[in-house]
Amino acid sequence: MITAGLAAVILTMVLALVRALLGPSLYDRILAVNLFGTKTVLLIALLSFLDPDVFGQGAFGLDVALVYALINFVGIVAVLKFFEYGSLGTGRQDTEGGP
Repeated sequence: MITAGLAAVILTMVLALVRALLGPSLYDRILAVNLFGTKTVLLIALLSFLDPDVFGQGAFGLDVALVYALINFVGIVAVLKFFEYGSLGTGRQDTEGGP
């Protein structure tokens, strides 16, 4: 049953990559990359239950998956901020000159 889940997750990851390459807009591509990262977390979790010897123990694989999920979230937020504001250092500058 876990192998069927792995096959479904890998198929979904391939479809997300296709969407990332062919997406008509930037936000469609970013959404596809975020989906790919989320499915990677699920893949790591499934692999840790399938073969506990890969990660040492099953719980360690879940820890790796959680860290990857946090990195994925921060990375997507950073990319969206960069494309929205053109920079990561500061927010939008006030161009009206008022207080």
